[in-house]
Amino acid sequence: MGREFSTLFYKETLRFWKVAFQTVAAPVLTAVLYLLIFSHVLDNHVRIHDVPYAAFLIPGLVMMSVLQNAFANSSSSLIQSKVTGNIVFVLLAPVSYQSFFLAYVLAAVLRGFVVGVCVLLVTLWFAPMQFVAPWWIFVFAVLGGAVMGSLGVVAGIWADKFDQLAAFQNFLIMPLTFLSGVFYLIHSLPSFWQNLSHWNPIFYMIDGFRFGFFGVSDVSPWQSLAVGSFSLSVLSAFTLVILRRGYKLRA
Repeated sequence: MGREFSTLFYKETLRFWKVAFQTVAAPVLTAVLYLLIFSHVLDNHVRIHDVPYAAFLIPGLVMMSVLQNAFANSSSSLIQSKVTGNIVFVLLAPVSYQSFFLAYVLAAVLRGFVVGVCVLLVTLWFAPMQFVAPWWIFVFAVLGGAVMGSLGVVAGIWADKFDQLAAFQNFLIMPLTFLSGVFYLIHSLPSFWQNLSHWNPIFYMIDGFRFGFFGVSDVSPWQSLAVGSFSLSVLSAFTLVILRRGYKLRA
């Protein structure tokens, strides 16, 4: 792992940075619109963890932006390369499957992190925020981006066309994200949905990320870290296996 990794990582980073208006500015605008709408309706009526609803909502929106954009970066890059046929130039180069995996995932983490920071900086104007444990904020942002970046690699390899990738995102990523406690505490849900939420790994990443701001969470941040690390390990191992076998990449 050396020049081939740095070259592929640079390519993937440049790919999203060249169209930053679409890949960075657009998600920031979406998050701000969510904040404006929900905070306008609920901020005077709801307090969670003894903080205004807008303040509670901001970490969830930041983490949701990190997760969705990390997934979008790796998955969209692979499907575009497969559809246009230029994936062959990467596959013919002397790039190990470990370098291939790391380059795509780390570029996804970087995009998610950049979007998350931008969302946080913009939304700080709307509510006072605490930063009780900044280290947890950073850890869960990177961990969440890595998990979704790995899942994006799997989705990009599996999908043969944009419709399949859109179905993957609409029927798996979107429900998991919106049902993970971005907009609410899971303790406010009926018992069935509470139990179901505990099987959602994205819930743990958002809950741990929010702990870094307020110092309170639905579960221990160490438990969230364990679930996130386990999810990343399983996804990474699975992705490396299909990369080594050349599944849907090599004829």
